[in-house]
Amino acid sequence: MPVAPNTGEEVLDRSRNLATAFRAAGRPVVLIRVDRPNVAEQPPGSGFAEDLVRPGDVTLVKGSVGAFATTELDARLKDLGVDTLVFGGLMTNMGVESTARVAADLGYELEFAADAMSALTAEEHEFAVRVTFPRFGTVTAVADYL
Repeated sequence: MPVAPNTGEEVLDRSRNLATAFRAAGRPVVLIRVDRPNVAEQPPGSGFAEDLVRPGDVTLVKGSVGAFATTELDARLKDLGVDTLVFGGLMTNMGVESTARVAADLGYELEFAADAMSALTAEEHEFAVRVTFPRFGTVTAVADYL
């Protein structure tokens, strides 16, 4: 589906670059995808993108908007000694924002790689990046980690 302001390919390329930089620095990479509840078959594109997952990455499948409610994300992060989360993904104002709100409640430090995420409209993305995310953490760009 079309997303804005960054295309799906841009988000994917930047996410790959971010994950590569984290792996090279010895930092954990956590990848989360959604299984939509109450559907007989998941729609095309529901799996992890080709060549995104690497050995040693944490992969989780959520069944909700946010990533904490239906996964063991918090336990896995605690096992890894993680205290700061860097967010990217789709959709900025849905899954990313929902997960970030719970992460803030759980005491994690939050950073948002704004160019590694997108929404259904540029306006939705920009509002989250300009208004919502700064209330929870620091808005960054993928280049800040490379």
